[in-house]
Amino acid sequence: MRLATSAALLLMTSVSGAALAQDAPVAAATAAPASFAEDVWTYAEPETARVSHVDLDLVTDFDNKRLYGTAVLDVVAEPGAKSVVLDDNGLQIQSITDMDGNALPYTVGKSDDQLGSPLTVELNGNDKIKITYASAPGADALQWLPREATAGGQKPYLFSQGQPINNRSWIPTQDSPGIRQTWDARITVPKGLVAVMSGNKLTPDGVPTTDGRVSYRFKMDNPVPPYLIALAVGNLAFQKLGPNSGVYTEPELIDAAASEFQDVEKMISAAEDLYGPYRWGRYDMLVLPPSFPYGGMENPTLTFLTPTIITGDRSNTDVVAHELAHSWSGNLVTNATWSDSWLNEGFTTYFENRIMEAVYGPERAAMYADLDYAQMLKDIENAGGMDAPSTRLHGEPGATAGQLDYFKGSTFLRTIEKAVGRERFDEYLRGYFDRHAFQPQTTAGFLTDLRTNLIKGDMQLENQLQLDQWAYQPGLPDNAVHVRSSTLAEVDRELAAFNAGGPASAVDTDGWSTQQWLRFLRGVPKQQTAARLKEMDKGLNLSNSSNPYVRSAWYEIAIPNRYEPAVPSLKNYLTSVGRMLLIRPLYQALEAQGDWGHAIAVDAFAQAKPGYHPMAQAMTEQILAGPSQ
Repeated sequence: MRLATSAALLLMTSVSGAALAQDAPVAAATAAPASFAEDVWTYAEPETARVSHVDLDLVTDFDNKRLYGTAVLDVVAEPGAKSVVLDDNGLQIQSITDMDGNALPYTVGKSDDQLGSPLTVELNGNDKIKITYASAPGADALQWLPREATAGGQKPYLFSQGQPINNRSWIPTQDSPGIRQTWDARITVPKGLVAVMSGNKLTPDGVPTTDGRVSYRFKMDNPVPPYLIALAVGNLAFQKLGPNSGVYTEPELIDAAASEFQDVEKMISAAEDLYGPYRWGRYDMLVLPPSFPYGGMENPTLTFLTPTIITGDRSNTDVVAHELAHSWSGNLVTNATWSDSWLNEGFTTYFENRIMEAVYGPERAAMYADLDYAQMLKDIENAGGMDAPSTRLHGEPGATAGQLDYFKGSTFLRTIEKAVGRERFDEYLRGYFDRHAFQPQTTAGFLTDLRTNLIKGDMQLENQLQLDQWAYQPGLPDNAVHVRSSTLAEVDRELAAFNAGGPASAVDTDGWSTQQWLRFLRGVPKQQTAARLKEMDKGLNLSNSSNPYVRSAWYEIAIPNRYEPAVPSLKNYLTSVGRMLLIRPLYQALEAQGDWGHAIAVDAFAQAKPGYHPMAQAMTEQILAGPSQ
């Protein structure tokens, strides 16, 4: 998942179909690992009984905002195991049976606000169980958009967001990243809508049903963590970008999306050159409506993307590179629990930067890395400083401050690269992905692999790297590598002149990328006079910028100064963008301004809420409620 652009803030020659399909190793078997890491975010007991395959047959009910149908689960149980424990968050269960239709006793345990409930099913000697159920309206993973909230305004839209533990609200399974599963699905939708999923398309054009609807079938033969099962349904067009890639979106956005992502085959080629074959068949992308709460989501075969990265200058294609890189770090080798999410995000941010360097050159990659380092320091400061427990990479799940999983994690790997040399480190990483393909991983497991296959008993190198300090201790070790960008150094000179009192009209922004804009705006002192803000707004066209990143950064300056002329465009922004990375700091800044800001935030949210994903709704409601007592 990409929360941010490399700037902020969580591809050279085309490859042939044969290269993607024939060079890929056969998927690993779905046999259970010898042991499972303890995952406090699941009720599952996988060492006793675990789900190995999920077969979904679901119908989309837009009128009632639910999915309904069946899930057939293959269960691998230890001898003598009497039951299997699943994760359930609000599922409306009609029945649970064996494959002959015989009822199987089950219980739904006490519900937790975050985790949902344990669903315990008696097996009675069966290795398959059939659950007939429906998702509840308001399911955490699902957003049902009315046609008015889409680009075309003619047809409704549905999409899911499973990471980290939201899929238990529409799929009855063991919702833990360490319990990998294969899956297949049939999704039935109203005529005129298209269904897509994060798996191989068996019926790309759909199959008409007897009741006037259309069914689409999908299959994923590689075992994946459950959060990577993803679904979208809408008025979707498709444009081919290369032999093994393309983009889906609403017809109104297809040309802009295809233009923005035309380098994707170059990215795939660069990634394969670095760390081995792409093992998922196709690499397609889906640009979602603005309510999608993240920058991107790395669903296999079908990356989900926010439309906010379509800025016309390809300056935010690092998000595409990030989600592509997840095809190795995250999808292929996955954090076993969410306590080790840096294994997904830190590895991927490092890999993303290497792809960007291969495709666009060292300076552009340096610009992203430099900005990431600055954001890392800011996140550490906001967390309470170098001693804050939330600055550790390995810790309580979901407790890492800001984007440190991404930026401290990638800095850790960049530090290793500098110590051992790029060639040697690349060889190690390529082997690492092969050794652990289609398996979960822990921080301890990674460090063991690193010591076995890279350090190899070299105590001088061991001491130089400070591995345990990086992984388990707060703050930033003193060997951290900071890549510096000459492009951003030029922006810093413009910034220094402006902060010294120079006029906004003298700032040369011609040809600036998103990253340069963010460097500048984030370097402007927060306290400004109304006259200076008016000069900035007019001279740099900030409130009317077509770049959502620029506008968010501008409002972070305008809000602390209660700059009233920016309020109308701010409200419009909050009601048209649902990406949490961009709106979270604005709601937080408004709340920090007391009654003045709270009134603006409440008014904006009242208008925006129907178009926000449930995750963004919950986040905003928590901010507006104020700090917990």
